[in-house]
Amino acid sequence: MPTEFCFEVSARDGEARTGVLRTPHGVVNTPAFMPVATLGAVRGVGPDDLAELGAEIVLANTYHLHERPGEEIVAKLGGLHGFTGWRGPWLTDSGGYQVTSLSDRSRVDEDGVTFASPLDGRKRRLTPEGAVAIQEALGADIAMVLDECQPPLSEGDLQGDAANPRVRAASERTLRWAERCRDARRSGDQALFGIVQGGASEALRRSHAAELARLGFDGYAHGGLGLGEPAERRLELIAATHTELPSDRPRYLMGLGRPADLVNAMATGVDLFDCVIPTRHARHGILYTSRGQVRVRTARFADDDSAPDPDCDCPTCARHSRAYLRHLLRVNEILGARLASLHNLRYYLRLMAEARAAITEGRFRTLRDRIVALGETPVP
Repeated sequence: MPTEFCFEVSARDGEARTGVLRTPHGVVNTPAFMPVATLGAVRGVGPDDLAELGAEIVLANTYHLHERPGEEIVAKLGGLHGFTGWRGPWLTDSGGYQVTSLSDRSRVDEDGVTFASPLDGRKRRLTPEGAVAIQEALGADIAMVLDECQPPLSEGDLQGDAANPRVRAASERTLRWAERCRDARRSGDQALFGIVQGGASEALRRSHAAELARLGFDGYAHGGLGLGEPAERRLELIAATHTELPSDRPRYLMGLGRPADLVNAMATGVDLFDCVIPTRHARHGILYTSRGQVRVRTARFADDDSAPDPDCDCPTCARHSRAYLRHLLRVNEILGARLASLHNLRYYLRLMAEARAAITEGRFRTLRDRIVALGETPVP
């Protein structure tokens, strides 16, 4: 483990836990949500905004930054911290998810992945060693190993068929890549997280997690979930996997999710989250509030002078009405997407703070039940 990186669990309520994650660029209080800045920026939201909203760590994508502007330029201009102006901790995904999202433009072999760029068609090669080198050049505080994320293709996949040869092969290759990533690291101040794969198979995920733990990483992530498996099954897989992972290392659920997904995963002991939902939904006029979802583009809000969420302390709710936000979004004014994004990010980050307080005070179950009951319910 890098000398400037450490993780301590500070409180528990059942399996849910709070902790302190120390990195070279600051402290992250967990459970924590990482706003997604794929290309080095959260759309329409600046570094000062993120800090004021309560963000402590931000996520970027290795593949997309490698494609443009290139890690050499980012490194020359001070790494992600100097290049973007976000001086707090950064986590970079390795590009493994693009094996799925760009599956029609990628080819996997034992050595790595070849992508045909959706921008210009040029071939780009990503290997375990290359993914580590790129992330070190980007200067992220936390880097991820390169993995092969396999989406479910059959009902057997969704139900967890451990004998599925395609899922098993991807899981085994991911393990070999993880060892290569570990051996390729050169930076002394960057943490490296392993990624558990194995589809919806508990047997595969448990064995994969046990082997990753044997290799020894600074943290561990759940990959390849949220791709169609039932929510109840997902939580069973996460909980089972945790029994094979060291409890003194941070645990990260990649790419999920909705507020109910977050609190349910916290209940199994997950510490870190990221998802594009709060900002993507914001751009489409879907707001998360303490009273339910507000689909602010609908006609019922055309003359509604109330704040998007009367219980929210974000700058959008402090100054603007649902009617104004609806107007901005309907005329495609960029300010509408920005104001909605500020609100949704504040909702997510405040939920993290509420969860940390609830765990510390032994009342996490009450918070979880409230958020799950609220679900995706529209405001009355």
